[in-house]
Amino acid sequence: MQRLLTIMSRLRDPQTGCPWDREQTFATIAPYTIEEAYEVADAIERGELRDLKSELGDLLFQVAFHAHMAGERGAFTFDDVVAAICDKLEHRHPHVFGDANVGSAQELNAAWEEHKRAERAERNAQASALDDVPVGLPALTRAAKLGKRAAAVGFDWPNVEGALAKVEEEMRELRTARQSDAPDRIREELGDLLFSIANVGRHLRVDLEAALRATNAKFERRFRFVEEQLRTQGKSPQQATLDEMDALWNEAKQRENMPAK
Repeated sequence: MQRLLTIMSRLRDPQTGCPWDREQTFATIAPYTIEEAYEVADAIERGELRDLKSELGDLLFQVAFHAHMAGERGAFTFDDVVAAICDKLEHRHPHVFGDANVGSAQELNAAWEEHKRAERAERNAQASALDDVPVGLPALTRAAKLGKRAAAVGFDWPNVEGALAKVEEEMRELRTARQSDAPDRIREELGDLLFSIANVGRHLRVDLEAALRATNAKFERRFRFVEEQLRTQGKSPQQATLDEMDALWNEAKQRENMPAK
């Protein structure tokens, strides 16, 4: 760890450092931080532990970069970052580091949310249940977090059936909006539909980003099969009919659903 921090210091050295690294700010580095987090998730999704080791290193470098820039301003250091997360983890796990008793994972989740709620209230007496949900999160992830925060104070359906009914309601409203041919209203209703789907995912305890990544991978896999089969016929997708491509798509689905021998 000390080696990494030393490298970071040399990269940011005003006299002998790297010109690119010296020019960076919190704002310019933030997109790279997000990208590295996604690359970590991608390596996990692919089950590539060698890649995961590399991507975790890249993400750790982002933490060191932000901490070093903060240190240059006299705000905090990398050690402060580590101390803060250690304090937070110990505070939020009194059943491990204290004398609290937790009987189940459900009780643990409830206790965790209560700790976070108390921390927010301590920082601000007028705290909202929705405080500190980062605006920069992927929209579906943020929708799920907003719904979870609201549910923690009782603003939620009692079960998934209510969330599913809301999806059906929003779908009807989207169909109505389409008939009006009003782009702003269509966008609004489509957003409402996506938010409702996020609530369904939350009730079913499904990670929306992971589910959509898996579907994206499935779509890519099947479409590549369509392209490959068309190439064997001397065709491109542009030269094929929709019926031809649909037949090949269904063939790809059947192949995936065939039991392994």
